[in-house]
Amino acid sequence: MRRFFIRQLVAFAYLLESAPRYHRVKRFFNDLLNNDDFRYKKYFDLFMIFVILSSVSILVIDVHKHVAYWLDFYDLYIVTWIFIIEYILRLWVHSDMHKVIITHYEESEFFEKPFSFWKVFKQIAQEKWAYISSPAAIIDLIAILPSYREIRVLRVFVLFRAFKMLRYSRSLLQFFDILRSKKIELYTLFILLSFFTLVASIMIYVFEGNGNNPDIKNMYDAIYWALVTITTVGYGDITPVTTEGRAVAMLVILTGIGAISFLTSIIVSAFSEKLPEIKETRVMNQIAKKRELNLICGYGKIGQLVAKKFKEANRPFLVIESDRQKVEKAEMDGHDALFADATKSSTLLKLKLGKNVRSVICVTHDDIINVFITINARSLCKDVEIIARCSEKSVAKKLRLAGANHIILPEEIAGMLGSVYIGQPVAFEALQAIITQRRTARIDEVEVKLGSFFDGAKVGDFDFYANKLILLALLKRFEGSGKESHFVVFNPPDDTRLKVGDILVIMGYSVSIADFKARMEQSVRFKKQ
Repeated sequence: MRRFFIRQLVAFAYLLESAPRYHRVKRFFNDLLNNDDFRYKKYFDLFMIFVILSSVSILVIDVHKHVAYWLDFYDLYIVTWIFIIEYILRLWVHSDMHKVIITHYEESEFFEKPFSFWKVFKQIAQEKWAYISSPAAIIDLIAILPSYREIRVLRVFVLFRAFKMLRYSRSLLQFFDILRSKKIELYTLFILLSFFTLVASIMIYVFEGNGNNPDIKNMYDAIYWALVTITTVGYGDITPVTTEGRAVAMLVILTGIGAISFLTSIIVSAFSEKLPEIKETRVMNQIAKKRELNLICGYGKIGQLVAKKFKEANRPFLVIESDRQKVEKAEMDGHDALFADATKSSTLLKLKLGKNVRSVICVTHDDIINVFITINARSLCKDVEIIARCSEKSVAKKLRLAGANHIILPEEIAGMLGSVYIGQPVAFEALQAIITQRRTARIDEVEVKLGSFFDGAKVGDFDFYANKLILLALLKRFEGSGKESHFVVFNPPDDTRLKVGDILVIMGYSVSIADFKARMEQSVRFKKQ
């Protein structure tokens, strides 16, 4: 019978291990309960906060006046079962029992030892008890008790339902994390205040508890007075009447003022130390909601210009900078900025490089750092577009080998513009007008989309001249070596056939380009309808 039970238990454990649906369901509930990055968790937290507040309100009202039947039913059954189900789910996802069974079974088979059901049960119980005995789980369990109205004394535990909200409020959790970082200082202050309170209680009881003060009848009254006085609350219901008692009161007041000042400095310093981390969390939460994100690594002159252009174009971007002053400058300019090192893989992994990031723009002042960022980004994602800045051609070769798609040489570009100005000043003026978008002249690119009027058409089918546009080049899409790419055709012939994914490089006034893009989007929507 024992062997049959063990065989069935092990078979069931292997069945769970090989069941994708079981793992998918368990991962979903684990993310829902514990993963702050899970997209549905915020809705679950809001729902639980509503349940807790409504339950607490019902129980508080019911102390003096019995609530309506449907509210009683809601609190007794719906709320209670929600809490019970949540507690069971948290207990379930805390550990994997089937993995413990499989591990012990495989060890027993390998070492040719008998399978010990007691050891398996003991390890599973220890893992589950680690959760059951945790403060959060104890609060969850106690929060269920007020529902049993037959035991009236259990209503005092209604407060634990309010404590339960700590699990669902990130701001409250951050506050307690900040205080936890100063636990040694706070513990020292608590011990010191407890000592002074005890000494002051004994002294006031000795001086005034012998009949001199009718308000101090026992040691409890003395402790109450000392605690109220040292916290500078001073209700005034108990006041010293003897000279010695008043002297003790003055000492206690001065001690309380010093203790409050010390406590304030501890909390302020804790918040000052954790403020960058809180800002980083806020930025990460905002960035996690964005798609097609552009990372600007470095906030020098070029980084500032790139950020300005992205903001004007309403494109999502994030500035990553390892200089705290530059991060503050980026924030003052109204940009999302992160104080981090982009050469570290952990930074890019936090930003979900392969999922949310469209491009990485390396524009730090140091060429070597740009090379390291390029290597880091390319090693983590093969498809992300990387644009890197460098000052020397020798470094440009290294950047290409590292995986940069485009390389910017500011000094070389400045030299080329200087030569154009000297030899062809009129052409320079036109080029400068395009680059700076002066008089609204600019160059833009438009991708041929599925269902648009360009899909399958020829270049000559559209009169660019009549629409105040100039077609400079065409980037034809092709797939080679299993990878999509483009080749450039300058001044393409009218009979060039266009297809989805091709990119038109056009020049014209902003209003003409905007009208052209709007007409293309309208044709796509019309085709879908």
